[in-house]
Amino acid sequence: MKRSELLNSEVSYVVAKLGHFDSLTICDAGLPIPEEAQRIDLAVCKGVPSFLDTLKAVVSEMELESVEMAEEFKEESPELHQQVVDFLQTVAEKRGKPLEMNYITHTQFKVRTRNSMAVVRTGEFTPYANITFKSGVVF
Repeated sequence: MKRSELLNSEVSYVVAKLGHFDSLTICDAGLPIPEEAQRIDLAVCKGVPSFLDTLKAVVSEMELESVEMAEEFKEESPELHQQVVDFLQTVAEKRGKPLEMNYITHTQFKVRTRNSMAVVRTGEFTPYANITFKSGVVF
């Protein structure tokens, strides 16, 4: 059995396959997932698992280069957005590497999920709680 925080085998496998600049998206329960991307559906019921808990587990195993979120996330769901930003800033500080945070429209975000190696669907019901991670390198 794994000793790390991330226990889901499908998510862990995708993280292990990521190369520099490959992307992985974590989304709320409502984001449309394109057929081109692998769907990893973790949603059990409203709020389970949460977006933030899922994000934290994935980041525990993933080296981040940058993240991408919808502009609407910070406008429509400012509390959760701030929790995400605070967490990511803490991660960047602990790892000693800057983390670029980019914002695009929600429409653009949905289109760009086609480029993700996988999209991880959570049970989150907070509007625009979606993020795409770009993989970094550990050296």
